[in-house]
Amino acid sequence: MSNMLSNFNPFNEISRFEPLRNLDEFLSNYRLASPWNNWETEPRIKIDVSETDEAYFIKADAPGVAKEDIKVTVEGNLVTIEFEIKKEAEEKVYGKPIRNERYHGIQSRSFALAQDVNSALSSATYHDGVLELRLPKKTGSTRTQLTIN
Repeated sequence: MSNMLSNFNPFNEISRFEPLRNLDEFLSNYRLASPWNNWETEPRIKIDVSETDEAYFIKADAPGVAKEDIKVTVEGNLVTIEFEIKKEAEEKVYGKPIRNERYHGIQSRSFALAQDVNSALSSATYHDGVLELRLPKKTGSTRTQLTIN
């Protein structure tokens, strides 16, 4: 029976100084619901940029956008992607609309690259909602609007 006994120190928990130990649990009981929780923010163009010694490669999300509505402008090292986006969603309960969400507008994103781009050799393709740009590096500054294939 003596080997089943363990040492118990009633002050062990108090002796460690962790003033914020249960703060998450405490605050979870007092969380206030924001009236804007269910609102969707206006979408932003998400991009991935990669680089080799010769060129920059950019992938940009543009789901549901027609290829004809996408405009890409390259001026020196500044790249601008612009398109019109439309979204419509409707939820119905027993035929009566209880919420309508619609937005449309021009989405635009500009960013600068570390080196100027040779816009004459640049190319753009659009497939399955993803815009892909190949922008070869060069010195000098020009302005060109790319044709999307």
